[in-house]
Amino acid sequence: MKQDSLEIALIKYNKKTWCKSALLGFFVGLAVIVPGISGSTVAIIFKLYDQFLYALGNLFKKFKQCFAFLLPIGIGIVVGVLLGFISVKKLLEWLPFAVVCLFAGLMVGAFPAVKDEIKGVQYNAKRLVLFAVGLFIPVVLGGVSAWLTASAETAIVDRFSAVQWWHVVLGLVFGYVVGVTQIVPGLSASAFLMAVGWFGSIMESVSMTYWQSNPAVFLVYIALGVGFLVGLLTFSKLLTYIFGKARHTAYFMIVGLSLGSILSMFCNGDIITTYIGWAQNGANVLDILLGIALFAIGIVGAYLLVRYQRKKDEENLQKEQVEN
Repeated sequence: MKQDSLEIALIKYNKKTWCKSALLGFFVGLAVIVPGISGSTVAIIFKLYDQFLYALGNLFKKFKQCFAFLLPIGIGIVVGVLLGFISVKKLLEWLPFAVVCLFAGLMVGAFPAVKDEIKGVQYNAKRLVLFAVGLFIPVVLGGVSAWLTASAETAIVDRFSAVQWWHVVLGLVFGYVVGVTQIVPGLSASAFLMAVGWFGSIMESVSMTYWQSNPAVFLVYIALGVGFLVGLLTFSKLLTYIFGKARHTAYFMIVGLSLGSILSMFCNGDIITTYIGWAQNGANVLDILLGIALFAIGIVGAYLLVRYQRKKDEENLQKEQVEN
């Protein structure tokens, strides 16, 4: 693959690679629900990130080819979002710290795959500044959402109890930003929605009872969905262009974003409620011990996956050298 070219060859699927892309989509969908998790980091591990961006940015230009590549990813996204709302949401209510520790461990174990992209690259002032900015963004975003949650004196405000036209406009804007978070490693959709005060309202609105009493909320869902798709399609094209021109420099910011997202998983508007509960009612020992164990398991599991992918890359490179 030529990194200095804007043309990227998409892989032709077999059963194994199709399932790998579906798994990537699953994590992208799950990332909407779980604070801090980044589906794009999984794409980097699987060596599908550039192709993912290219297919999104050229969907209408090369529809048949790009649609075929994105189909399993799209199916995985739907499954990830549904599973996130149905099961992960419940797990976050029962054992929030343990669940966050598991995903944080996965991100820590996967971090070497992101860092591999700048291995052997010369450091300079501009690249270090980009790294610092990338580290700063998710930490601040998570900190703001934590501060807003901790300083709130009332329960979650139902922002959609009376849907207005400006809710729909904001839905388009916020949906666009959420779309961007799904293709930029290290950015968290849920942390952003917490920071703007929409995460709790959206999560609480997902129920048949709520829909029956307030069907207008679907206008907000549609706006979020449209903004999300536009964000994916437009920003992916921009990133493809940037990587074609200055890939290594851009990756310094992505490395910072990825590292910052790990830190923000333990400081955001969702997990802060757990800490407040511990301060008021005593720590949940089971949650903490299970969290420590799952954190270690997540690190080992993700790093083994990174090592496996590295080995496959080396084998493929040797095979190409022999053929040439």
